[in-house]
Amino acid sequence: MYKAYYKSPIGFVELISDEDSLLALSFVEEAEKMDMQTAPGVLKLALEQIDEYFQGKRNVFDIKLNAKGTEFQQKVWQRLIEVPYGKTACYGDIAAAVGNGKASRAVGGANNKNKIAIIIPCHRIVGADGSMTGYAGGLWRKEWLLQHEKSNR
Repeated sequence: MYKAYYKSPIGFVELISDEDSLLALSFVEEAEKMDMQTAPGVLKLALEQIDEYFQGKRNVFDIKLNAKGTEFQQKVWQRLIEVPYGKTACYGDIAAAVGNGKASRAVGGANNKNKIAIIIPCHRIVGADGSMTGYAGGLWRKEWLLQHEKSNR
């Protein structure tokens, strides 16, 4: 596995890949030293695209992902990717989209297990009333990401 770090306006982002797929993207407190000379192309591409995202120049990612999870989690994550940049959906919307309108809590659980933040945009999922709900990176980051996307549509 390979790691890289990006200093975003809302903290350090850690990206983890194998030779050909991005495995994880999360917020961390500090960056470790990294040697990008030995990093695989997918990790370099992910860094480039996350930089473009934070600069407001990218709203769709084109990176090979390897998000490990159950069949249900995979379905939820695929639906999250389909939520447009700068828009939000509620847990019930995603539950209905995966074929079980009563699975809002299960969608929340799948959201919580998402290891590839931003690219699999779990930050775009809000409560049925539009309220901010849990986000592993902190609600303040979720609010920042949503505002960033609305400002750069």
